[in-house]
Formats: sequence, C-alpha cells, structure tokens
Amino acid sequence: MIKRSRGKGRKKVQELDRAKEFMMAIDDLGKEKGIAPEVLFDAIEAALISAYRRNFGSEQNAHVQIDRTTGEFHVYAHKTVAREVTDPVMEMALEDAQALDPDYEEGDVLEIEVTPANFGRIAAQTAKQVVVQRIREAERGNIYDEFSGRSSDIVTGLVQRVENRNVYIDLGRTEALLAPSEQIEGETYVHGDRVKAYILEVRRTSKGPQIAVSRTHPGLLKRLFEMEVPEIHDGVVEIKSVAREPGMRSKIAVYSKDPDVDPVGSCVGHKGLRVQAVVTELRNEKIDIVKWNEDPAHYIANALSPAKAVSVAVNEAEKTSRVVVPDQQLSLAIGKEGQNARLAAKLTGWKIDIKSESQAAEEEPDENMSVVEVTGEESFSAEGDEAQ
Repeated sequence: MIKRSRGKGRKKVQELDRAKEFMMAIDDLGKEKGIAPEVLFDAIEAALISAYRRNFGSEQNAHVQIDRTTGEFHVYAHKTVAREVTDPVMEMALEDAQALDPDYEEGDVLEIEVTPANFGRIAAQTAKQVVVQRIREAERGNIYDEFSGRSSDIVTGLVQRVENRNVYIDLGRTEALLAPSEQIEGETYVHGDRVKAYILEVRRTSKGPQIAVSRTHPGLLKRLFEMEVPEIHDGVVEIKSVAREPGMRSKIAVYSKDPDVDPVGSCVGHKGLRVQAVVTELRNEKIDIVKWNEDPAHYIANALSPAKAVSVAVNEAEKTSRVVVPDQQLSLAIGKEGQNARLAAKLTGWKIDIKSESQAAEEEPDENMSVVEVTGEESFSAEGDEAQ
C-alpha cells in the first residue's frame, strides 16, 4: 500500500494567482486545439518528471502530480520501508519512517515530496519541447480519428501547391495528397482552386495522418450524385452501378424503390440542373444515366443508351450476351473507340457482343442463348440526348 508522507518538505510550488493562470491556459489551449484537458495534464506531468530526472535525480523513482483543481504541482519520490536499507535511493529505514508516522510498517511504500525550490523555472525551460510534442501528437491523433471514419467520403479543399505533379489540397486542419495516378487526364490545378475529391485511404505516418484522395475513382461520381439528388440521399433512389472512364464518359444505373418516383428524372433534375452540377464538377465529363432492371436483357439494352436495342440474347450461365441494334445505330452502340460498349459491359458486369440487324440475319442463332425482344426504357445522356 502506498502512503503519502505527512512529514517535512510539503510546500506550495505556485502561488494561487499563478495556479489560476495555469488552469486557464490549460482550458484555453484545450479548446483551441480540440484536446481534452486530461491529455494536456498527462503531457505536462510527463514533461515535468523528465525535467526533474534530468536535473535533479535520474535514479529516483519519482513522479509529478498536478492538482486538477488548483494547478499546483509536486514531485514525489517513492521509497519502500525496510528494516535494513540496502539502496538509499529506493528505500527508507523503518525507524526513519516511523519518526514521520508511527503507523508505518516494513514493506509500506512512502511518497515523499522532493520538489526543488527552483524547479518551476528549470521545468519550464526543459519541458517545453516535450509538452509541444505531446500536443502535436494529440492534434495528429484527433485529425486521424476525424478522417479515418470518412473513408469513401468526399472532401472539399483548396489547392495548396503542386510538387512533382502531386497536388496537395488544404483541408483546413490538414492536407490531402492527390497523386498523378488519381488525377483526371488533362485537368489542371492552380493554387487556390476549390476541388472535391474522394477519400481513398487515411494512414498514420511519423509526420501525421496522410490522406490519399482521388478524382478518378467511380465512388466520386456516386458521392456527387448523392450530394445533388435528395432522393438518393434519402434512399428512395438507389445507384446500383457506376462505370467510369475519368474525364471522358461515365454511366450510372439507377433504381427507384417507389414506383411513383422516376429514378432517371430525379438524377437529371429540372432542366438538367442536377446532372449538370456533377458534369461541371468533373470538368465536363459526359454522363449517361440509365434505368436499372432486374432482367439482364432489359438492363443490358438500357446500358447501351443512347443506342436503341432491338433484341438481346443472353447466356446467364456464362454472363455473355448478344445485342442486335438497327444498322444505322451500330456505330452509336459501339461508341468512339468502343467506349460505349466498354462502359456498358463494366456497368452490367456482362460481356456484350453488338451486331447490326443485317449482321445478325446472316448468323446462326446461339442455341445456348435465350432471345428477348426489348424496347429501350427511359435514359439520359449529359450531352443532351434523351431516349424514351
């Protein structure tokens, strides 16, 4: 059992007014840095004991205690009561202990105040860096905690600087790194530009939390629509899938749980204002919005918008399909350099083979595929082409 000596040496280290100033400083610093006062007290106590050991007694088993109410601090050394003292630094003779208090027995651990008279000045000089370091670590911990829970979310910040093609974005209390591989091709970043980015990862490093963000991730497109479309935010409309070629073209498949709510129209908005806000944020990336359908054939037909499919043959076991389109829409269905067909395949997760009606007429039908006659459901292209 540890007992605190009531012997000599107990004295105030600080006057009451200085103690009040100290407590006010702790309170103000905690509020400014967003750090709990107890964290600051622990940091200061650790700094003070480090200062004491360095200047007065590195061998003593001592600790510093700060009164959480008054702000007064004291240094105490631990000594074990022993009949025969073999280590004067760690032990006190039984007769000496009983001279302080007759109740002390062999084996008791005493706390004897050993606060030096000039400890305040030396402690302030020696402990400053330790306290600053602990506060910095606490701030970094708070920042990590704040952003680690926001993975897959969007952050908005200002371009701070560009170094070796890496873009550093000021988020206020910290900065994020937009690596070259996560930048939209052809996009330029100028100091002071306001940008939105998708949080890929938050890691602890020796220099504090490192936040990696992206402008190319499909999740950015999804989050932007969640911000612009209340029906998505409220869960009435759901984004089922996203396929993206950053800076060029994207497709999203949407579904409404409420039959009275048009999912495509909700994403487009009045006069296209909602989708246009997303297009503008992505620097004029073209966006196709199509209706998701649980039937693979109809879903694939919708995904090829703005082209209109005549029929879709599917092999569900192998997830392959053959889509027939009017002759004059073959190039539209495939898209420039195959982009439309490629995005449709990514969106649906199906392999898609596109044929014109004349090509399909010359080929024998695949016995493993079931053919479905389809009519295109509502879709929208950010370029302004709408199909019914």
